[in-house]
This record gives sequence, structure tokens and C-alpha cells, in this order.
Amino acid sequence: MSPSPEWVDDALRHALSDAIAAVAPSLAERLEHEPNSYLDLIDLTARSAEEIAQLLQLAVTSARQAGVSWERIGQQLGMSRQAAQQRFGRVHDGIDSPPSAEMRRLYPLTAFDEMDELAAAGRAGWHSIGYGMYFHDVIQSDEQWEHLRVVAFASSRRAMESEGWQRIGTMWFPWAYYARSTGKPVESNGAPGDQTR
Repeated sequence: MSPSPEWVDDALRHALSDAIAAVAPSLAERLEHEPNSYLDLIDLTARSAEEIAQLLQLAVTSARQAGVSWERIGQQLGMSRQAAQQRFGRVHDGIDSPPSAEMRRLYPLTAFDEMDELAAAGRAGWHSIGYGMYFHDVIQSDEQWEHLRVVAFASSRRAMESEGWQRIGTMWFPWAYYARSTGKPVESNGAPGDQTR
């Protein structure tokens, strides 16, 4: 059974409050006696709202990448399909060419096949350096690479970075992507599959 919406709202409220407190640890004490500290609270809360809006945009983009229809997204958000598409459908789709000859673009990818495509490319020495909706930009080296995709809010991310995993770009909510060299020579020396169109 899923938790009640009220419980989820309360848990989110506490988590967001804890996040603001972690960013500004002295704020709680200052609120007791400094009127201007309330302006700091407003600033942090507004910035949090902007970040949440970006996370919502990325969540919708990820849902589209996973094949969820605009109709279902609109229903989830309590709006029409058209309203959801107008509000969230403006994301760059990644069809432009990569910026250099040394880079290739794996395209089109979905949330369900991208890791298999990255694994195949990694065996040929290609590793991701950036990504967006439906694509990963990769460059080649003389070693094989491995890639991981983890839930962006997973606590294991810091441990992974201490194990040599390099974060790729910024988070693509709900995912964070990592790559690391295996130290093994490449299996083949070529372009990564036929996914570079």
C-alpha cells in the first residue's frame, strides 16, 4: 500500500526544511533575534523553489524519455495533455551535431537502452562526457570505460566518487551518470555502434 498523500507531503516538507537548514546552519539561531535573517530565509526558499521547478522539468523530460505520454503526464500533474506539453515540452531534444570531430553522439537513446549502448561504446574506448534528452556525447580513449546510472538522490554517490567514478556533467533528474576507466585495452577501435546518426 502506498503512503498517504498527507504523509508524503509532510515527509517532503521536513526533507526540504532539513535541506535548507543544511545549507544555512546558522539560520535557525539567527531567526530568533535577527529580523534580516528572514530575508535570508526568503532567498533560500525562493532558490529552493527554482531548483524544484528545474527538477520537475527534468522529471517530466525523463518520463518522456521513458515513453510516458503527454496525456498521462498531464493527468499526473492535474492538467490537460496540451497544458503539460506547452509547459514542459520545450526541452532541447539533442538532435544537433556534436561540437567536434573527436566526439560522437549516441542517439536516439531511451532510459531503457542507454546503459547497454554506453556499455558497448565503453568496450570500444568511448566514454560519455555529456548527455541530454535521447543522447550521450562520447569521446574515445585507448582504454575501456564503464558507465553507471544511479538515482540522483541516492546516498551512494559520494562513495562512488571515492572509488574513482567520475560524475558526468550535472544531474539529469532523476539520474546521475558516472564513468570510469577500467585500465583494460579497447576491444575494438571504431565509432560506437550505429547510434551516431
